[in-house]
Amino acid sequence: MSLQLCARDQELEHSWRTAFSGCEGVTVVAGDILSLEADALVSPANSFGFMDGGLDLIYSQHFGWELEGRVRARILEAFHGELPVGRALVVPTEHPRVPWLISAPTMRVPMRIEHTPNAYLAFRAVLIEALAHPGIHRVLCPGLGTGVGRMPPDRCARQMRAAHDAILGGQPLRKGGLAAAVRHHMHLIE
Repeated sequence: MSLQLCARDQELEHSWRTAFSGCEGVTVVAGDILSLEADALVSPANSFGFMDGGLDLIYSQHFGWELEGRVRARILEAFHGELPVGRALVVPTEHPRVPWLISAPTMRVPMRIEHTPNAYLAFRAVLIEALAHPGIHRVLCPGLGTGVGRMPPDRCARQMRAAHDAILGGQPLRKGGLAAAVRHHMHLIE
């Protein structure tokens, strides 16, 4: 799988470059995520699929408001109307340059999430969903929780790298019991 992490600011770009240094299959780019092509694009939406604020508003304006309707309908159908943080789903964009959208909430509703592991949980869900989808091999991903959620770029990058290592790097938390899980959690949110 090929991942392009698309930074809208230099601080996030630097944090990603540091966190993903030497990580095969991951590139960091600066600029407009919608100027790129891939199989899928990540939406760091809310749990209800509303796409009328932040980066999701830009997506809705670019792809058309029908995209929000498809996301919300799929959430209603598959998750009884609420997609929890840590889960993701794929919907078609009906756009040839980026045919799929992966909706992966970083927050239940718009709020600050800087002291949560939500970027980790969301990116983990993105990777699991992308691996399960036969048409997705190249993924574009923005910062997760770094806008409305106010997660510091270095924390977002650290959490996303941990998710990458757990899912694509074959390093899930296996040993050490609950104490290891607590240490891992605390490392994510520090």
